[in-house]
Amino acid sequence: MSTKTQLVTADELLRMPRGRFRYELVEGELRTMSPAGEEHGAVAMALAAPLAQHVKANNLGMVFAAETGYKLASNPDTVLAPDVAFVRRERVEQTGIQKGFREGAPDLAVEVMSPGDTLREVTEKAGRWLAAGARMVRVVNPKKRTVTVYRSPEDVFILTEQDELDGGEVVPGFRCRVSEIFV
Repeated sequence: MSTKTQLVTADELLRMPRGRFRYELVEGELRTMSPAGEEHGAVAMALAAPLAQHVKANNLGMVFAAETGYKLASNPDTVLAPDVAFVRRERVEQTGIQKGFREGAPDLAVEVMSPGDTLREVTEKAGRWLAAGARMVRVVNPKKRTVTVYRSPEDVFILTEQDELDGGEVVPGFRCRVSEIFV
């Protein structure tokens, strides 16, 4: 006898009470995520703060913090929440700030790896972001002190602490040393 998993919709996810876990929704199935550790939060902010300052100073759009959900697919629904996200001004102006989840991927999604994340999991997640329309995905690995940049499934490169991270065509003019985002 087999049991069928009860699929959850994006609307149901949005109405769930907040507790000790965060959730993402992948093809209708809830994925539980433990709260991030302090190093994870510090690294995410070390990248988010200068990014947000640059975006605001140049009127490029908006930077969103972790916990902001993006609905990437429907029937079954997929809702992911990157650690940092950027949506360009034209898209924000077109729809305004949503009360619920934004439809589609942000232009830039940043994932900071937690100690329990596997390379397979983060590669899969980067692929989901790109398939849903993200123009760039960054996977930050605090343990290896690297940033893997995905511009497409075929255009992937790894930056080390000696390198400079830039926004390319996605966040024009943004630059920071990779070494500056690690604590």
